[in-house]
Amino acid sequence: MPLAIAIEILIPEKLPGPTFTITEKFLSISTFFSLINSKILFTSSVLFLILSLIFLTKKLLLTLRPIESFLPVKLIMRKFFIITAFIVFLGTIDNSYSAAKNLEDNGIISIMYHRFDENKYPSTNIRIEDFKNHLNQIKNSNFKFISHKEFENSLKKNNLDKKILITIDDGFSSFYKNAWPILKKNKIPFIIFINTESVGGKGYMNWEQISEISKFEFVHIGNHSHTHDYLVDKSDQEIKKDIETAIDIFKTKLNYETKFFAYPFGEYKNSYKEIVKNLGFKYGFGQHSGVIDKTKNEFELPRFPINEKYGKPERFKSLLKTIPFPYKNITPSERYLTEKNNPPEVNISFFEDGPDIKNITCYSNEENSWRKSKLHFHKKNELRIILDGKFTTERGRINCSLRENNGNWRWLGIQFVIANK
Repeated sequence: MPLAIAIEILIPEKLPGPTFTITEKFLSISTFFSLINSKILFTSSVLFLILSLIFLTKKLLLTLRPIESFLPVKLIMRKFFIITAFIVFLGTIDNSYSAAKNLEDNGIISIMYHRFDENKYPSTNIRIEDFKNHLNQIKNSNFKFISHKEFENSLKKNNLDKKILITIDDGFSSFYKNAWPILKKNKIPFIIFINTESVGGKGYMNWEQISEISKFEFVHIGNHSHTHDYLVDKSDQEIKKDIETAIDIFKTKLNYETKFFAYPFGEYKNSYKEIVKNLGFKYGFGQHSGVIDKTKNEFELPRFPINEKYGKPERFKSLLKTIPFPYKNITPSERYLTEKNNPPEVNISFFEDGPDIKNITCYSNEENSWRKSKLHFHKKNELRIILDGKFTTERGRINCSLRENNGNWRWLGIQFVIANK
């Protein structure tokens, strides 16, 4: 047998139709892996469809081969394939990125101040130099200061950007004297919650000053009740009358209505929340720590209280690394404790596809002593916090945290109110 014929016999038979170029192969592989990363489900049907399209493309090229002499069919088809594959590739990259982003939620950090440079009240005061430091830290950490309108627009969605809401309670004159000039100069938005009975009293802003700041677009005046009393211990009728009084005074003095309410001392109970809701408010802010996200009850919104102790630069720096701790529900839903339900049986139900809670840590202040809480996992996503004794101070607190791999901390605070005996 001649050598040439032997060699020809040994050459593998090629399949009919055109072969893929290196560029086409690269785009095909890239597109394939991009589709996988974008979480598109590959079933046998989908795979069969892809292979069928490839086979039909080859068949089409073969069918059109006779007219290649006067029309570059193959070149046109290849260019069409390359362009299509490239568009799909870019699209799947964007979809993959969007899918990843949808899983992120930095939430909204809300911080609460009271007095500014009133050093004889350390539990509610912040030194003005520390306050300036806080604002600089917020800016340098790429947070956006948001207004009350931006808060409403951000509450029910995933927040990819880091956002912070500044709130001030009570309307002390030290705010107007020391903090307002800084916020005004830099046009930093905030909500200030005013309890109407104290306005014009010693150490408090007057209505002229409140009216002045209310005219700025980045300022919102929120309702903080009339008397700022321990309303949670009052009857429902007394609570309603107190808040209605504040609403009427707001209308008279400022011609102003607000949908934002802050519970005095951060204390509430179920009937109290219902009253606030029925009076037309959309949001109720407490004083329990945590990060706001779309899983939070609009009438149990957390805030980080800031004072001299908890406003030190290093502590504030760590606060800016907190992110939401999403949950389905917390029981008991009633945060008002009597002798009958103190200590409460606290259970938290998290989302099944949420963070892995196996490394969660909780601390509580039962018997007026902070301690690490004992935890029992009912299921992978259901947790019981076991309290060793009753809450004996005015407010019982539980704080849970979970460190993420990126250095952020998921944070969840729960506050109970202890009924007056």
